[in-house]
Amino acid sequence: MRAEEKLVSFVHTTRLEDIPSDALETVKNQILAVVGTTIAGATADGCETAVQLYREFGGKQEATILVHGGRIPAHHAAFVNGVMARALDFCDAMAPGPHPGSAVIPAALAASELAGGCSGQDFITAVAVGTEVAARLNLSEAAYNGFDPTGICVPFGATAAASKILGLNQKELWNALALAFNDCGGSFQSHIDGSLGVRFVQGRVAQSGILSARLASRGITGPQNFLDGVYGYFHLYGRDMFTGESATSNLGTRYELTKLVFKKFPSCALTAGSTDVMLKLIAEEDITADDVVRIDITVPPYTHKLVGHKFEIGDNPKVNAQFSIQYCVANALLRHSSKLVHFEEDQVKDPRIAALTKRVNVIADKGLEARGHTPLDMRVVTRSGKEYLRRLDIAPGFPGNALTKKDHEQRFWDCIDFAGKPITRESVERIVSLVTGIEILNDIRVLIPLLISNTGSKGERA
Repeated sequence: MRAEEKLVSFVHTTRLEDIPSDALETVKNQILAVVGTTIAGATADGCETAVQLYREFGGKQEATILVHGGRIPAHHAAFVNGVMARALDFCDAMAPGPHPGSAVIPAALAASELAGGCSGQDFITAVAVGTEVAARLNLSEAAYNGFDPTGICVPFGATAAASKILGLNQKELWNALALAFNDCGGSFQSHIDGSLGVRFVQGRVAQSGILSARLASRGITGPQNFLDGVYGYFHLYGRDMFTGESATSNLGTRYELTKLVFKKFPSCALTAGSTDVMLKLIAEEDITADDVVRIDITVPPYTHKLVGHKFEIGDNPKVNAQFSIQYCVANALLRHSSKLVHFEEDQVKDPRIAALTKRVNVIADKGLEARGHTPLDMRVVTRSGKEYLRRLDIAPGFPGNALTKKDHEQRFWDCIDFAGKPITRESVERIVSLVTGIEILNDIRVLIPLLISNTGSKGERA
């Protein structure tokens, strides 16, 4: 059986009872994480602009703009909601960089409204299937070589989830995934330059899921050999390092989505290890910012390229900080924590941070690649001449160093407390309850009214 056929069959035939319990638990954490980051990110830079622009576009009132309210065409709603979900870079992710949930879940929600309803059982199945498709088509650092993984492998996941909810048959589904292939794109240069393009790639991917499914349902065809064709996915993006056969091995019995990363801190996952090591050293040795004269952090070249460059404040200080080890370590040293509020512009521009970042040196060493995706060695030198050496192989939130239940709860409530357009605590607690028991919901759309804020901004009525 061809890889494309295996993939299509998996998406089309998988039922809730086919999905292992650990995978379902991961997906519930993923849904709650994206709900939290969407609420928190709704007023982040660029998000309200996107809401206003897409309202101006008008069109059929098919799906809801979360938090802000109002209904617009389904693919537009998926775009805006995807941008908000990714805006704070605190959503789920995978090594070496794709963010599945912030595209798969907005696409699935928009598709549920477009379909006139969707049971909780069907919704979590679609999200699980879509996330697994994205995980199976996830590539390596060497293959991506600067491509933004979210824009490369996640369009397939968003399309799979939307197509399953919209009830496409196998032929239509095949074409939908093939059309998604033609939407792959995006560069890590957005991250390095600190542009808002990072979060807008996420919106485009969510939108692609809805459009690819709808076009295919109307008979529009895509390249049938979109995976293993001579100019297919594994040639163009996988650089011939992968095959459809390897990507679909044990599909449906082994779930790669259990390797999802849930961030302990609201910044790029590749900054998490340095942040965590610094915070633990502070707690263990009672080190203060005044004590430290130099911090050397050695990381693999991939990490250095993405988050190891010199910290500089550009047009988007939040993004500059989110993708900087220098900033994240200086922030931990100064504030003894890492919370969403610490990535706001006034916090990022604190002159004390600027001074501390100059004491943090990030060094690339290819030898660390043998230790995995997130290893680091940290050397801290104090004014007294004392040195502290710390080593970490797996950053918190990655497979092998999973977050605790308490960690998940803390990051979720950090999102809720941070929100610029708050949701009432009663609604949030109801959302948590519904997601926990999502399989028994008659219609996932019961969540939608709970995800609309009734305030104009924090502390003010609209």
